[in-house]
Amino acid sequence: MKRRMIFLMAAVVPAAAALLPATADAATRDSGTPAATTCAAVPVSAPSGTKVVSVKAVARAGGNFSFPTAYPPHADITDVPAWCDINVVVSHPGANDTVNIKISLPQNAKNWNGRFQATGGSAYSAGDISDESIALIGAVKDGYAGGATDAGVKGGLDASWGLTADGKVNTGLLTNFASRSIHDLAVIGKDVTNRFYKRAASYSYFTGCSTGGRQGYAEAQNYPADFDGILANAPGIEWNRFEIATLWSQAVFNEEKVAPTDCELTAFNTAAVAACDTLDGVKDGVIDNPQDCKWDARRLVGTKVLCAGAELTITRALADAVNKIWAGPTTTSGKKLWYGQNKGSIFTFIAAYDNPFQVPELWAQYFVTKNPSFDATKLTYKSFEQLFNSAVKQYDGIIADNNPDLSKFAKAGGKLLTWHGQSDQLIPTQGTVDYRKRVEAKFGGGKRVDDFYRVFLLPGVDHCGTAIFSTGGLVNPGADLTALVNWVEKGKAPATLPTATGDVARYSSANCR
Repeated sequence: MKRRMIFLMAAVVPAAAALLPATADAATRDSGTPAATTCAAVPVSAPSGTKVVSVKAVARAGGNFSFPTAYPPHADITDVPAWCDINVVVSHPGANDTVNIKISLPQNAKNWNGRFQATGGSAYSAGDISDESIALIGAVKDGYAGGATDAGVKGGLDASWGLTADGKVNTGLLTNFASRSIHDLAVIGKDVTNRFYKRAASYSYFTGCSTGGRQGYAEAQNYPADFDGILANAPGIEWNRFEIATLWSQAVFNEEKVAPTDCELTAFNTAAVAACDTLDGVKDGVIDNPQDCKWDARRLVGTKVLCAGAELTITRALADAVNKIWAGPTTTSGKKLWYGQNKGSIFTFIAAYDNPFQVPELWAQYFVTKNPSFDATKLTYKSFEQLFNSAVKQYDGIIADNNPDLSKFAKAGGKLLTWHGQSDQLIPTQGTVDYRKRVEAKFGGGKRVDDFYRVFLLPGVDHCGTAIFSTGGLVNPGADLTALVNWVEKGKAPATLPTATGDVARYSSANCR
């Protein structure tokens, strides 16, 4: 396929590749900095409105680390140097919260590359502060002082923290999850790093995917001076819209009166890929740009599909339903509300019959309707529209992260780098494209935006770039962070991202249109 640079969670899928930094050229080092030999608590300064409750230090032995329960699977991280975990507990007066922040620092200053790296979360997790944190162990391995926060929430696929005992939205924890806690992490993380090494970090970075990607965009918009560089992949921006939009399939199945099997839904994607594979001039089993694929699901009507030993026939009603899922949600009058998933991305997660994806359903239950018993499988076109509008009205001002005015971030010298898979099965790729276009409109064109913000769309790549569902070339592990570091520290804006297949993802702002 032509690897043109197109600009711009089942289980929780962490951004393993995005969170593991590559070994890059070290930032400017002070050769006179003494090696840190004592892992001990340090004084901590917090942002206004944040209270430090406690600070503890835990020495961690280095070595080799494996992650047998990680999903997606993750390779061992070997030869990790000894490090010191500084655990900081903070709270916010009036929020009734307890937030845990962990800063992991190579104990010997000679193993520190002079940089601080904050890491993000996935689904309802703001970040991984566990002893087996892939993000933090990976950061230490590559010489960074790494940081993460739990935002005071339970994380993962547990959103029960969203409601207080009296059934009201927990605005304090929601504020933490939406934006406040990553800002706290940035300020406290850099302060701890400075006090531990007795020298400030030369550069600070944020890395994340999915929820982590959203957190990165929130930082660029709300706290533009926190980080020199932000790597925010497959970002969950426009949280309200895309979360509720990924429940659209349930309304479609009900209204179109179909109950498709996974075999039937897979047949549509297989046919779409076969029909649009060679639009880029190369036959490789990947749709280069799904927006160019005009294949109609009705072409499959009458086709026989073998499923668990039974022969099923594709109906017109099912084909119509698939077309509606690809097109994305609309109002009852036909007005587009948000984007659908791209052709070529699997239906298993956000378009499974009678099995809504858990992340958006939890958002609808604990936040939008404030009813933990809300059943998304009962949605109709009318009730879906009402749910969507309610979400936007209640929470766009808190967690949309859709402000296109990045002027303060640009003025501060920040760089924002994003890649998003064209076969993302959880977050519709066009939401990222939509945001990039609005930033261009704000700045008067793509060229000005390219100076500080670039988006790469990766053909055939799934959510956060795993080998599980991807058919296209994944970005080489750490190559994205290396590209960001070179952009921030050497002024070399990335025009390509190398992929594991040897192809090169090329950047062109024109392809974002």
